[in-house]
Amino acid sequence: MVKLAILDLYEGFENQGMRGIREIVNSFADHHGLDITITEFDVRRKLEVPDTSFDIFISSGGPGSPLESEGSEWEAAYFSWLQQIEQWNANPANVHKKHVFFICHSFQLACRHYRVGNVCKRRSTSFGVFPVHMINTAEAEPVFAGLKEPFYAVDSRDFQVIEPNHQRLRDMGASLLCIEKARPHVALERAVMAIRFSPYFFGTQFHPEADAIGMTMYLLREDKKKTVIENHGEAKLQDMIDHLSDPDKILYTHDTILPNFLRLATHAHSSVGLG
Repeated sequence: MVKLAILDLYEGFENQGMRGIREIVNSFADHHGLDITITEFDVRRKLEVPDTSFDIFISSGGPGSPLESEGSEWEAAYFSWLQQIEQWNANPANVHKKHVFFICHSFQLACRHYRVGNVCKRRSTSFGVFPVHMINTAEAEPVFAGLKEPFYAVDSRDFQVIEPNHQRLRDMGASLLCIEKARPHVALERAVMAIRFSPYFFGTQFHPEADAIGMTMYLLREDKKKTVIENHGEAKLQDMIDHLSDPDKILYTHDTILPNFLRLATHAHSSVGLG
């Protein structure tokens, strides 16, 4: 049996993220004949965090600022949990290491915690389906195995991680893996979209759990339609909707990144060979 914890950072806000994570984990378990138990922790409202008895952790996206929570009680509990997992993995006596995946808001918190980039507010909301560009270090990244260059992902954020601290990344043994679409005509720093923080910690600023059903529901909400049209135009909105049913775009990302992560993580905790 593999024990998986989902750290819910949505603070009770309506979202598609938790459903997406649950469905990917359950589908993966069914496909490989694994017994994966899922336990959810309401981090921001109830100060709930998992203990070290869990094998795999997925930390969700969430609303609000990844800066204003600094010093809060829930963030202190969150980073205390993270430190416990770091200590577990650093102990040579612990053969089975703990694997963590950070999504969007969690990724921004991790980047601030590790001081690997500038976490700041965007000029405007980024929401929709966008290309993500892998850099050279991504070629050997097993979580990205099978992805094309560029691949497409769902973005939904008012904040960003930019200006990566390359020296800090090298000192940690971390790898910067991909960035936002390059726009040479726009004088703005491109956001960091994925980092491997350690052999066991991985994070993306986009939402790999997003699927066509949830994203279509979001894009057709009046507030989201307005955001996309104001920032990108009506043609771009229609283009995003078309991307949702394209098997080479969102569906491919959804079916690749988190399942690859789960495959790697379950190999570390199970004697079952996964194809």
